[in-house]
Amino acid sequence: MNTAIITSPVIPWSAPPETPEVSRNEVQVWRAILDQTPSQIQGFLQSLAADERARADRFYFERDRERFIVARGLLRAILGRYLNRAPECLSFFYGSHGKPALAGESDDDAICFNVSHSDGVALYAVTRGHEVGIDIERIRLDLPVVEIAERFFSPREAATIRTLPTEEQYRTFFRYWTRKEAYIKAGGEGLSLPLDQFDVSPAPGEPGTLLGAQQDPSEASHWSLWELTPDPGYVAAVATEGHDRHLTCWQWSDPRQQSV
Repeated sequence: MNTAIITSPVIPWSAPPETPEVSRNEVQVWRAILDQTPSQIQGFLQSLAADERARADRFYFERDRERFIVARGLLRAILGRYLNRAPECLSFFYGSHGKPALAGESDDDAICFNVSHSDGVALYAVTRGHEVGIDIERIRLDLPVVEIAERFFSPREAATIRTLPTEEQYRTFFRYWTRKEAYIKAGGEGLSLPLDQFDVSPAPGEPGTLLGAQQDPSEASHWSLWELTPDPGYVAAVATEGHDRHLTCWQWSDPRQQSV
């Protein structure tokens, strides 16, 4: 089986520089909390484009609307730091499966990014010149993970989950899920690529096999993936093209609040 590099480093979530820089051989992941004060939510709302505000208005529950506003506002704020541009001045376009990208960024060193959030915790992955995907999930104990795995995962993955003690089945299921999601999001295919068409390794930091794509076995060797621990009770993964990438983890902080 062709393989992709997997690493599971214990990396601290550090305070970021006010004007961060990222190179082609780096992946920088930002962690942020989406539950903010009313004034902060209003500030993020002001930076959104008309289509983003329209999407926010379609949420039925107020908490979901507010978290969407903060998630999009933070994306604009983070990317604005790299580009030295005001968040409200950024424009996005979307791929055929909905993956967002920065408008006007198309050269070999263009900023590439991806976003994921779960139950109020958000992660943002940023690099240059290479596709990147990220996924975060809160571990839920109310899901029939064995049944879901048997329906959607590869036979090897479903069999692995079935053999585990009950308490390990949940964490392993979400390791599988986040690694798969990070990979397909990086490729921009979304769920048009069935989850049972490739394998991922379940163990934290397991060397060797990570991805085994059935349709194109050589595809696996083109990717690297990290497991992340964003918070207790959560699992996350980030995938990017190529190898020998350096990973840095930032904790979002607002310089305007720091200066008060």
